Amino acid sequence: MITLDKVSKNYRTGEIVVKALVDVSLEAEQGEFLSIAGPSGSGKTTLLNLIGCIDRPDSGEIFIDGEAVSARSNKDLALFRREKLGFVFQTFNLIPVLTAYENVSFVLSLLNIRESEIKRRSMAILAEVGLSGKEDVLPGRLSGGQQQRVAIARALVKSPRIVLADEPTANLDSKTGEDTLKLMERLNETHNTTFIFSTHDQMVMEYAHRLVSLHDGRVVSDERRAG
Repeated sequence: MITLDKVSKNYRTGEIVVKALVDVSLEAEQGEFLSIAGPSGSGKTTLLNLIGCIDRPDSGEIFIDGEAVSARSNKDLALFRREKLGFVFQTFNLIPVLTAYENVSFVLSLLNIRESEIKRRSMAILAEVGLSGKEDVLPGRLSGGQQQRVAIARALVKSPRIVLADEPTANLDSKTGEDTLKLMERLNETHNTTFIFSTHDQMVMEYAHRLVSLHDGRVVSDERRAG
């Protein structure tokens, strides 16, 4: 499903070169529930951005669904992200003037889907994440956990192959964070969607079915657990 072959990424600040990732090779299969963990500066967010086609490696290659993505044009990458990838951010990134339903359905409106199908899919995924009755509520009137559920619904409504979640529990209390992880684990099993997290939250690491640890831009361990 996802293959990284000796991927490296550097960032330059003036004359200082920071090696964010160094010769990272990694494979992930369809339906994995995988966490990329490590301290600040370990390269986990950089790795997530490369898998999400938001950034490009300086060397090495990334394959998703057997397709090399690094050499694609910016336009092709934008279409690829829109069709195959879903994103969940630690700050939710909801549009404050749109209701829960509008935040979710907006994603489908970009894909030239019929209005009736947009409504059916949006209402179904909102119900699946436990937000029936909250469709017409603005984000500012929802709790943090409910906002994250809207963000998860928005990521899943287009049936992506992969959902990438950057520190998904960072702005949630421990109880709400655990509820969110349980929800994503259930959706992973129901939809066979690949979930990849970047985190330094121990709870996320414990829920992951596979834990890849980074240090100074290198993979230092890769542990699979029973799901």
